[in-house]
Amino acid sequence: MNTPTPTPSLASAAPPPASLRHRTRTVLREAGIGVALVCLVAVFAMLSPIFLTSNNITNIFTQISINVILAVGMTFVILIGGIDLSVGSVMAFCAVVAGTVLKAEGLDVGAAIALALLASVAVGALCGLANGAISAYWAIPSFIVTLGMLNIARGAALQWTQARSIYEFPDAFNDFGSASVFGAPAIFLVALALVAIGWFVLNRTVFGRLIYAIGNNEEAVRLAGHNVRAYKIAAFVICGAAVGVGAVIYMTRLTIASPISGIGFELNAIAAVIIGGTSLSGGRGSIIGTLLGACIIGVLANGLILIGMSDFLRQMVTGFVIILAVVLDVYRARLTRAAD
Repeated sequence: MNTPTPTPSLASAAPPPASLRHRTRTVLREAGIGVALVCLVAVFAMLSPIFLTSNNITNIFTQISINVILAVGMTFVILIGGIDLSVGSVMAFCAVVAGTVLKAEGLDVGAAIALALLASVAVGALCGLANGAISAYWAIPSFIVTLGMLNIARGAALQWTQARSIYEFPDAFNDFGSASVFGAPAIFLVALALVAIGWFVLNRTVFGRLIYAIGNNEEAVRLAGHNVRAYKIAAFVICGAAVGVGAVIYMTRLTIASPISGIGFELNAIAAVIIGGTSLSGGRGSIIGTLLGACIIGVLANGLILIGMSDFLRQMVTGFVIILAVVLDVYRARLTRAAD
C-alpha cells in the first residue's frame, strides 16, 4: 500500500503575519540607526579627549531635549504622510502665552506654573487642530497649511508681546531648566517620558496601529469604516500639544519667553524623524528611531564643535546627513517592496 505524502499544514506554509514582519523590520532598522550612533560616538571620542566626559555627555542630553520633544510629535504627523512646518513658530506663540500666565498677578507660584503649562499645551493643541482640520477636510497638503500657520503663529507671538521678550519668571520655574535627577538633566527625563508615552500609544493602542495604517493605505482604513479625518486631525493635535510642552521646557532653559524663539526648530525635528528611519511617505517608522535620530543630530553638532569645525561647515555636514538619510530611506523602501 502506498502511503500518501503528508501535506504541509496551512499554518506552516503560510508566511509570517504582516505585524511580525513589520516588527522585525522595525527592530532591524532601529538596530542599524543605533550602530550608526555608536560609530559616530566612537569617532568623536577618538578625535576629542573631552567628548566622553560626564559634563559633555550631560550637555548633549540637555541640548537634544527640546528637539526630542518636538520630534516625538512630528513622528505622529509624518507617519500619516503629513508634515508640520509650523512647530518652531507655534512654540514661540505657546511660550509667550505661557510667559504671560506666569507673570499674572494674584497667583501663587505652583498655580502659575501649572496654568502656564496648561495654557501652552492648549495653544499648541489648538494650532495643531487648525492644521489638521484644514488639511483633512479640504484635502489641502499639510505642507501648505502648516506653512501658513508658520507665519500666523509667528505674527501672533510678535503681536501678543509687541515684539518684546517676557522675563523675570519665578525661581522655581527657572531652576527646573538646570536641575538634574540622579545625574541626568531633568528636561531630558521629561523628553524620555514623552518618548515612552509616544511608544506606548503607537505600539500598544488601536489608535497607534491606525496611524500606521493610514500612512500605508488611507483608502483601506476608510473602507474598513474608520474616520480617517479624525485620526489625521488627532495626529496634528498631538504634535501641537508636544510643541506646547517643548515651549515651556525651552522657557526654563532660556529663563525668558521670546517671540522670535524656535526659528528653524521644525527642520531639526523633521531631520530627527527622517534620520530615525521614519518614511516621509508615511506608514513606517518608530518613536525609538526618532530618539536615536535626535541623538545622532546632537552628537554630530556637539562633536563637530569640539573638533573646531566652523558653523558654516557644520551646517553643510548636517545637511549632507539629512540627504543621506532620505536616500537610504528610499533604498530601504525599494528593498521592502521587493521582499514583499
